[in-house]
Amino acid sequence: MKKLLFIINPTAGKGRAGNDLFSMIDTFTKAGYDTVVHPIQDYEMIVDLVREVGRDYDMIVCAGGDGTLDKTATGYMQLVEETGKDIKLGYIPCGSTNDYAKSLGISQIPEKAAEQIAGGRPIPIDMGCINGRPFIYIAAFGLFTNASYATPQNLKNALGHSAYIMQGMKELSNIKVYNIEADFDGRSVTGEYIYGQVSSTKSVAGFMLAVNKAPIFNDGLFECLLIKKPKTPDELGRLFNSLLTGDIDNELIYMETAKSIKIKSSEPLSWTIDGEFGGEISEAKIDVLYRKISLMLTSTKGFIDID
Repeated sequence: MKKLLFIINPTAGKGRAGNDLFSMIDTFTKAGYDTVVHPIQDYEMIVDLVREVGRDYDMIVCAGGDGTLDKTATGYMQLVEETGKDIKLGYIPCGSTNDYAKSLGISQIPEKAAEQIAGGRPIPIDMGCINGRPFIYIAAFGLFTNASYATPQNLKNALGHSAYIMQGMKELSNIKVYNIEADFDGRSVTGEYIYGQVSSTKSVAGFMLAVNKAPIFNDGLFECLLIKKPKTPDELGRLFNSLLTGDIDNELIYMETAKSIKIKSSEPLSWTIDGEFGGEISEAKIDVLYRKISLMLTSTKGFIDID
């Protein structure tokens, strides 16, 4: 019988993973896997667990939020590089927003997501790297970006996506402007910005942004966005309209696609990486890791050159 390491974050998304644990194990058993469940106590243990223990398994599946996937994918990347083994990787979204899973067409129902893994096939996806630190789908700074890691877990569990909105609204009265120098594959831009992101996702913090409506997850490029501070209520209204409708003919929005990005600030920026605090960084070097890992998926929408 094949062996499956099942990593679960029991605190993510109102404890959804634990509630559906039996049905998910049953799905994997029917698919021919002997499943070993490993609940995690903190994110930092995941990377070492996957890298050190994962080599004895045929498949590794993680259940949790975006942060759980981030750490699992980082450990998995290191595991494959060290061993060269063909180990499958699956993801069951159980967080409060699950931005990346929604973009990839992964079911928000844990049992159905497990069925997708069991019936899926490995699809290569791009990852990113910021100053040597790998990430799955987004690195961002500025307005609202600390809403995920600053929101208490018990509030996330109780209110779900609404908790992020509540945390984000606290920041509106104190919008900070950053002096930025950015380079996107040799194309330079400077100015004062309140927000920036480098991503490969359709939604951010649960919001479907039209400016990100059609990312390709394995083309070696990230979608890059910088936003200037609106000075009037009218400018604020037009900014939100642009972000939600995709009409980016707006003087406050700068967009690019690039595989190599440099962002320098006159002061350290608090970066959020896959929904978790990524540190205070004054000079960020971000590169796409082209088709670095594969995920077990049933949908190829948003992918190119897949047989």
